[in-house]
Order: sequence, then C-alpha cells, then structure tokens
Amino acid sequence: MSVVDAREAVARAHRAEWARVVATLTRRFGDLDVAEEAAAEAFATAVERWPSDGVPPSPGAWLTTTATRKAIDRLRRESKRDDKHKEARLVHDDDPPEPAGALEDERLRLIFTCCHPALALDSRVALTLRLVGGLTVPEIARAFLVQETAMGRRITRAKAKIKAARIPYRVPSAADLPARVSGVLTVLFLVFNEGYLATGPGTDPVRQDLTAEAIRLTRLLRALLPEDGEVAGLLALMLLTEARRAARVSPGGDLIALDEQDRGTWDAALIAEGHRLVRERLATGQAPGRYQILAAINAVHTSARDFRDTDWSQIVALYDQLVRLDPSPVVALNRAIAVAELEGPAVGLAAVDGLGDKLAGYHPYHATRAELLRRLDRVDESRAAYDKAIELAGNTAETAHLTRRRDQLG
Repeated sequence: MSVVDAREAVARAHRAEWARVVATLTRRFGDLDVAEEAAAEAFATAVERWPSDGVPPSPGAWLTTTATRKAIDRLRRESKRDDKHKEARLVHDDDPPEPAGALEDERLRLIFTCCHPALALDSRVALTLRLVGGLTVPEIARAFLVQETAMGRRITRAKAKIKAARIPYRVPSAADLPARVSGVLTVLFLVFNEGYLATGPGTDPVRQDLTAEAIRLTRLLRALLPEDGEVAGLLALMLLTEARRAARVSPGGDLIALDEQDRGTWDAALIAEGHRLVRERLATGQAPGRYQILAAINAVHTSARDFRDTDWSQIVALYDQLVRLDPSPVVALNRAIAVAELEGPAVGLAAVDGLGDKLAGYHPYHATRAELLRRLDRVDESRAAYDKAIELAGNTAETAHLTRRRDQLG
C-alpha cells in the first residue's frame, strides 16, 4: 500500500472512528486528556504502520486497541499516585460492565457528558466539538468567530475545570436529559454548520461526513426525547438544509447561491420529512423555539418552486419571532436580507449597515453588503465590499463565488 493510500485510509478512519475511540477511552479511564492524547497517538501510529502493514480489517477496533494500550502506558508511567493505579484497573477485562443508562450510543453519550452544566455553555460546545465532532481548534474558532489562541485556551480551561472539580463522566438518567438538551443541540447545530459550509481553506467546501453525523445523532436524540419541540425543530432544519446539498456547489467548485440553484436536484424525500416535522410542531400549538423557527423559515424556502415564488413576507414575520428569542447580530443580518427581498435593497442595506460595528469581522456581512450595493448600482462600493468578504472568507467554494460575483462588476 502506498503512503498516499494509507494516509487517505487514516483520514477516513479519523472521520468515522475518532469520536468513538475518544468516547470509549473516556468511559474506561475517566480522563479526557488521557482519552484524547491516547487517541491522537493511535492515529499517529496508524500513519506510521499502515503503509507497510496494510489497513486492518476493522480500523476502528485496531485504533481503539492501540489507543487503549497507549493510555495504559501513560498511566503506568504516572502510576506512583494511587488514583492512577485505580484508573489503570479499569482496563481489566474482568471488571464489571458499566450499567446501561438512557444513552446507548457512545458518541451521543460523550456529547452529553462533555456538556456538563458546571461548564459555561461556550466551553461545553467547544469541548464537545473538539472531542466528538473531531473539529480542529481553528475550525471551532471560526465557528465561534473568535481567535484561534483564545479558543485553544477555552478548551484547555474546560478540561482543567473538569479535572479540578472531579466532574463525573456518567450516562445521564432520563430525568437529567431535558436540562442538558440545550447545550447538546448547540453542539449538533455547529457540527452541522461546519459540514454545511466548511471553514477551512484546505477542506472540501461541503463536508458530508459532518452533516451526516450531526443528522444521525439528532435522529437518535429525537428517539430519546420525542416530545421535545426543539429537537424536532433542529432535525427538520438539518434535513431541509441537507436536501439542497447537491445544488450548492458547481462542478468547478463554485458555491451556488440559493437564487441560482437548480431546485430539481433538491432531495424531495428529505424535504418531505422536514416539512412533516414542521407541521407536527405547528399542530401542537406550543410556542416555537429558535430551531423550530429556523426550520419553518427553511420550509418556506423549500416550498417555493422558484426563487421568485418565495413568500418573503412570511419569512420576515418568522425572523421577527426569531429576533425576539435570539437578538444576535447574525440573526438581524439574515432578517435584513429577507427585508431587502420584500422592501427593496435600499431598505435592506440600511438595516445591514447598522450592524457594521458588531459584524466587521464576519464575511457574510460584507458579502451581503456587496450584493445589495450591486443591486443599487453602487459599483465601486460593491467591489470594495466583495474584496473584504473575499479576504475574510475561509471556504474555497465561497471565495470562488465571491470572486466571480466581484469580477462580473467589470
């Protein structure tokens, strides 16, 4: 096997098995640092050995076994302390199995255990994205719109707090699940978003592995909490967004905007399932949460056979509801885009410009300004806004799209 083939096999295994390996080691050793470092060492060993030994029949089992040995070696090196001796005993095959809890999936269990209420929400999300989603620190930093160094410190502090406070890694009971759902949904949403439009310049523009994993875990969460409206809303949002994946990137690697997409390539089955979930939630008569409103917005978009048929008044009304729940500048920006379609680009631009102080480093803000300025024939200002958006964008497909739009100005 060539080195290139082996590295590709390791990359595939990382996408498929990283979270499972980390989850298994976390459960057995009770230490996130041990689990993460041992998993990383196992993948590094695979890079060294698979070119000559070949890819094992079961890469996940090979990686878990190798990581477990790495963890044992580390614990033995530190075995002068009694607590490390106790941890090392956990690897014995004759130990009693852990009692079954409410969560049977290792990766979903790891999400819940990382999202412990003792941690700040941002720390829970960042830590879980790293350990479960397999995202790198730069990817997580871009998802949070913060500097990479700051995100690295946030993750380090979260691990330190877990260790210092002796926060247990246990399967939540059924009674504990509702209180822990909010942080978990945020994690799944951000993992899906990273797959929907990957931020790394060297990655594929759409990472189906991440979107598929986020959908799979959200389906499992819905099976556990079938009456939770926000779980259903998030699943509907993911399905309606994933349905458009085939139409979002051109054969040349250029991102295709919603108004230019071939709607005939959208996945009708996913759209039907997403619409059904939205209707079910509306039928309950309960006040919708953030994810349910976002799903309803996407349901309006996917109900239109043509972009020109979009019911923008309904979308603006839904954003009005969302702003009351989530008055963030990003939500305000998306509402302004809908307002521009309903009331014209001048009205939309006025709303967008009011967000400049809060979104100066957010490339969709500059891309939105560029498009609205373009529609107003303010060519020089539009070009400058495109330049800024291109400078800040990390995704290659999005950069290609913005460059094409800018160059069309002449």
